[in-house]
Amino acid sequence: MANHCLTSDVDLRSRENNSSHRTKEIDRDRLIVRRGQPFSIAVQICDSELQKGHLELVLHLGKRDEVVIKVQRQRSNAGHWWFSQQALQDEVMLTLHSPPAAIVGQYRLAVLVMSPNGHIVRKIEGISFHLLFNPWNQDDAVYLPDETQLQEYLMNEDGIIYSGTAEYISSISWNYGQFEDNIMDICFEVLDNSREALKNSEMDMERRSDPVYISRMITAMVNANDDRGVLAGKWEPPYSKGVVPSKWTGSVPILRQWSSSGARAVKYGQCWVFAGVACTVLRCLGIPTRLVTNFCSAHDVDGNLCVDLVDTFNSRKDSYWNFHCWVESWMRRHDLPKGNNGWQILDPTPQERSDGVFCCGPCPVTAIKEGNLQVKYDAPFIFAEVNADITHWRVLPDGQRQKIHVDQSSVGRKISTKSVYGDSREDITLLYKYPEGSNEERAVFEKAGRRVTQSTNEIAEPPRLQLLIKHAKPVFGSDFDVIAEVRNNGDEDAHIQLMVLATAVTYNSLHQGECKSQTIRVKVAAHAGHREVLRLRYKDYATCASEHHLIRVKAFAEAQGQNQPFMTMTDIPLSVPELLVQLQGKAVVQQQVTANISFTNPLPAPLKGGVFTVEGAGLLSAAPIHVEGEIFPGQKVEIRFSFSPVRTGVRKLLVDFDSDRLKDVKGTATVVVRKKSRAYIPGISGIFGNLGLLHATRLTGFPSGI
Repeated sequence: MANHCLTSDVDLRSRENNSSHRTKEIDRDRLIVRRGQPFSIAVQICDSELQKGHLELVLHLGKRDEVVIKVQRQRSNAGHWWFSQQALQDEVMLTLHSPPAAIVGQYRLAVLVMSPNGHIVRKIEGISFHLLFNPWNQDDAVYLPDETQLQEYLMNEDGIIYSGTAEYISSISWNYGQFEDNIMDICFEVLDNSREALKNSEMDMERRSDPVYISRMITAMVNANDDRGVLAGKWEPPYSKGVVPSKWTGSVPILRQWSSSGARAVKYGQCWVFAGVACTVLRCLGIPTRLVTNFCSAHDVDGNLCVDLVDTFNSRKDSYWNFHCWVESWMRRHDLPKGNNGWQILDPTPQERSDGVFCCGPCPVTAIKEGNLQVKYDAPFIFAEVNADITHWRVLPDGQRQKIHVDQSSVGRKISTKSVYGDSREDITLLYKYPEGSNEERAVFEKAGRRVTQSTNEIAEPPRLQLLIKHAKPVFGSDFDVIAEVRNNGDEDAHIQLMVLATAVTYNSLHQGECKSQTIRVKVAAHAGHREVLRLRYKDYATCASEHHLIRVKAFAEAQGQNQPFMTMTDIPLSVPELLVQLQGKAVVQQQVTANISFTNPLPAPLKGGVFTVEGAGLLSAAPIHVEGEIFPGQKVEIRFSFSPVRTGVRKLLVDFDSDRLKDVKGTATVVVRKKSRAYIPGISGIFGNLGLLHATRLTGFPSGI
């Protein structure tokens, strides 16, 4: 009869193994290792037991033992688990070797002491460990040979997401937090709740060795459109019973809320939130991943590589987004022909169905650049996002549509990601497309079926009539001017009807309301111009501006005697002030440190319901600080709060401020957390670690005259 023993007989050597496998940031107590790299555990077995028999090792995967693996006693080929053993007094050192294409997940290991005739003499079980992808192993499909890139795309918990418009690029600091407490467990919980896992858990488990399969599953599971996914998307108010997407500053609170609620969708996300959460999950599982922003991103519904914009405000068909975020993950594509390895596009934002599910990718970036649209997955849709034409139409009184303008160069501009060398922006547009106007670009368009404009070496003459929009860079809360200028390059005077319209829109072009418009008739002399000033006051846009603080201005002109109208359009982002975040003194791990936030109300109206939210990977979990009462125009508010960092290293403290009239105000501070000195005796903070906010104090200042 077998003698059953538990893990008291086993030393998993978690600190040593996790350090060598680069997982100590995740956990130092539990064993977490990477595939294709050996690890050693010590098992208490006396010499007499070994002399009489031998050891066998069995691995179990899945909640219902969907996969059972017998570990071989010697190496046969790279595709199998095997182990070696070394006797050390009353214990045996077992070194396990996983194949570089092993299934990732939580394993349970049983050590069997076998008699010479094959009976189990003793069974040691209850041994558990997690296995992750290994981008440091050249035989792993996610192998990335550049250590600088690995430190950024796998190990960095802090990121920068680019937003705004191509002309006015702004940035959002984001806490990926892939090594925060319980995040790894939640990432595997995400996989376990997928439709594939719930439908056929055994087949799903066996496919979890493939980063193509896992990454595609994650793009489906980060949104909640078809399944028990993480985030529900919403692109315009009201955001009742949920969080305004712009308020999030990191993935950790979202993943924890989803898990603690029993896999109920967290409300709400938009593209950068979906991409941020996907980046967290993929990095945590060991797949090098970066978040990418495409400016002026097309949403081509019918696959004709053209976005048709009709000059009405209730269309929900083709559209374009000022910016759109997705992620790229690094992997080999054994399922595709040569030339498709490297960065793969994955888009978790629910836009269109792929194979019946709201997911997108992985699709090789190189396939998009070369116009190879037959390559899986979802290449035609992604190609359109960076290459489609934009055609503007208007509806005539008889219901017919008239083409006004075709824009062949705006879509897919300044494609951006955070640099591996710091907090600067890296432009990766040339990874997605050849230079505009080049022979290579023409060849790609012909291959992909996109209309190609005939090139000419002649310098094109300017059109007889030109329409321009000029503006300064306004601040949300201020009054500002927009200038529509008509230029007449012809030899005859022109009689023109000019309409200028300002509307509030979301970043993905959803109409939120008209701010102001004016129409005039004017004679523009030959070789002269006319400027029309549209004055926008705070009260004009305050009630309809979205949380993206974006004003779209269209200028539309018709010249007497000409059948073809002409138009131009621009999006004006209204900037908001940054929060000033400062640390007082040096930060030491597990010791209390104080930070200060200051904010001045820039609006000509009081703010109500103000709340600061603070968080930071390795610093503190997301916690709110409510501001009591109103914040009057010009009033300065200062908040002082204390927290205890839980991990050493260079960290980012992120702060968001929201109120009734002003949202999405951000601030960051870089925090260098040092090790505590040997003489340190744990006080309250050292004993309890990171309790979030320990205390917060409001210090207020009033502007003169109040």
